[in-house]
Amino acid sequence: MATGALIKSGPLWPSERLGLVLYRSLTLDRTLIQEILEVVEQAAIASAKLTGCGLKNEADEAAVEAMRERMGKINMRGRIVIGEGERDEAPMLYIGEEVGTGTGPGVDFAVDPCEGTNLCANSQRGSMAVLAASETGGLFNAPDFYMKKLAAPPAAKGKVDINKSATENIKILSECLGVAVSDLVIVVMDRARHKDLIAEIRGTGARVQPISDGDVQAAIACGFAGTGTHCLMGIGAAPEGVISAAALRALGGHFQGQLVYDPAVAQTKEWEGLTREGNLARLAEMGITDPDKVYEANELASGKDVVFAGSGITDGLLFGGVKFESDCVRTSSLVISTLDDSARFTDTVHIKPGAQSIALR
Repeated sequence: MATGALIKSGPLWPSERLGLVLYRSLTLDRTLIQEILEVVEQAAIASAKLTGCGLKNEADEAAVEAMRERMGKINMRGRIVIGEGERDEAPMLYIGEEVGTGTGPGVDFAVDPCEGTNLCANSQRGSMAVLAASETGGLFNAPDFYMKKLAAPPAAKGKVDINKSATENIKILSECLGVAVSDLVIVVMDRARHKDLIAEIRGTGARVQPISDGDVQAAIACGFAGTGTHCLMGIGAAPEGVISAAALRALGGHFQGQLVYDPAVAQTKEWEGLTREGNLARLAEMGITDPDKVYEANELASGKDVVFAGSGITDGLLFGGVKFESDCVRTSSLVISTLDDSARFTDTVHIKPGAQSIALR
């Protein structure tokens, strides 16, 4: 079937229930990718207005509203597969929500409108608006669990392995990259559960860069040389793992994820009162029959076409944050796509009505 041929898929939209059948094209296109960029830009701007105000929930809500509003203008049959929570937990961008005009290609989205809400609230580095997109069925519907993650550069793809020890993987990284172990920087979330992992990494002679939040940007940084980040190890949120996997798949980098279901391993307040057996039962109800499966990047983001888009809220490792000026607002963003095997760093000047003078930089 030729590209652009039409097939029926996904849940019925209101217009279909009236007898008007809508269809989707088989792939994303460049026009849609441009609109996806604008989605994360608008979310970043909305959140950035609350940067440093100590209002993490409000910053997240502002980003969610802006992201949903811009998505609603796109000619697509969009669906949120990873979002702000279940329908009864989130008023907008909930899992299963339909977005877009209802015409055009079928697109699944994994979204995090304000990744690093604490970072935004405290005006710290690394907060951004992010999403991953693929054709319908192209993204893993990750449960709201934790995930053990391993991200590494393209040179180490398929050579490092999440089942190997940190010591083994660091040795492999050193050999693949031609970098001394003592010069390797391994990013780890600063959590109590990682005490032993951090000790092991430092025991090899490698350096540890602890981060408080925002492991998506850290994972993606592994895909680019010159960022000073060589690997991400440890446990973070599973939904963000899908977004990271989409980006690293498009970059040709290494990403693996394995769901964590034991509260004793996750060591988080959110799971107080939950049990290992109860979490296993929840996974079974979701259709996950092998809870110990190691997912590769092309399984978490399996679609023919995969797109990652991120826009800085605060300054970060890969791009700058939103800058408010008298006559304009500036955003700094990154779009990575398998459609044309590209990574585009984009600085956009959003001109205010009645602007008198726009500085070049």
